[in-house]
Amino acid sequence: MNNEVILFKKEDFIFTKINEYNYKIKFNMINNKIQLDKIIDFGLMKLIYDLNPDIYLESTIKKINEDEVEVALLLKHFFEDLGLPQKYFYINMKKFVNDNSVIFYSKSITNKRPEWIPENAELFSIDTLICTCNIETPHKIHTTFDLQIEPNKNIPILAIQKLFRIIIHKIFKRVKQFIENL
Repeated sequence: MNNEVILFKKEDFIFTKINEYNYKIKFNMINNKIQLDKIIDFGLMKLIYDLNPDIYLESTIKKINEDEVEVALLLKHFFEDLGLPQKYFYINMKKFVNDNSVIFYSKSITNKRPEWIPENAELFSIDTLICTCNIETPHKIHTTFDLQIEPNKNIPILAIQKLFRIIIHKIFKRVKQFIENL
């Protein structure tokens, strides 16, 4: 039984809610000039952060090995006017390559904190984030993000949904345009 509720749909971007803490994002990337299947790696993750300086104040990617990185992202202070702390993400990301897909599996790192993150910033904890890039052709990739966040008593769930909808769509649009214009 499919209980997904569409929260936002625009262009080729669909953002759905499965339940209060589980979300799914789907979109396609197409570029007939380059082989998209060759650029799906951690460099693409860095591109996402670099193309969105209005969302992130700072980001770092620390390579653990060829298939694993630690990513730290300090978000701009979106909830400052509500008196809520600034948020950051700190995740371990692993890459798995199959015949026709590349999967990035991410989970928050909760047992340590990057030194450069401000003391008053709070971890936005992600239980799991699975980004699946299905390679339909070398020039077309269907991407799905399955996101499960941990309950956060400090931010109302509607604010979280709105924040994700706005931020993720903005990120999607910029990265999609960049890749499709290569």
